[in-house]
Amino acid sequence: MALPNEFEDCVFINCPFDDEYLPMLRVLIFAVIQCGFKPRIATERADSGEVRIKKISSIIGESKYSIHDISRIEPLQTNALPRFNMPFELGIDIGCRDHGSEHLAEKRCLILEKERFRYQKVISDIAGNDIKSHNNDPIELVKAIRSWFAENGVFGLASHTRIWEAYNEFIARLSDEAETMGYENGDYSDIPIAEYIYLITRLSPPTKA
Repeated sequence: MALPNEFEDCVFINCPFDDEYLPMLRVLIFAVIQCGFKPRIATERADSGEVRIKKISSIIGESKYSIHDISRIEPLQTNALPRFNMPFELGIDIGCRDHGSEHLAEKRCLILEKERFRYQKVISDIAGNDIKSHNNDPIELVKAIRSWFAENGVFGLASHTRIWEAYNEFIARLSDEAETMGYENGDYSDIPIAEYIYLITRLSPPTKA
């Protein structure tokens, strides 16, 4: 849970959690930390007694910034239903800003998509919003996140290329750390997201401009 004075530093991350998206999620989290912010995500804690949607709503209310990647709204399998969790949580965030307490009007959100105008086919109500595309390219994802923070008055950040270089250096260190922890061949794929965030803060402090 964020303390009241942490609101300005917290970034809620709304994205898929499937194996296909996981490499992008790792990059996204790393970029947020490198820009000097604290990522908040539904998987940051596990409590079987906690209702998931209440946890998500709580994190949204505790975070000034939110990043919503709606690029995986298509079905995972042929003839399956599309996934609505991401746009649903985006709607909660927008409603929180527009109808919550006074300080929540300061909230800012970034909407990410795979292709620039694809979202208009499924969520036409946000056609007027400024949406950034990443084309499933992790470097483009870093660029979008870094640019968005700068556009919201966060200056003095390293370039997206320098952040990307720092990420690759971190992954090499993470593999060594995973091997030290007992993961075979330095395979860090089973490290929980909460622990992954901790390891970033320990092994790779924010990159300076």
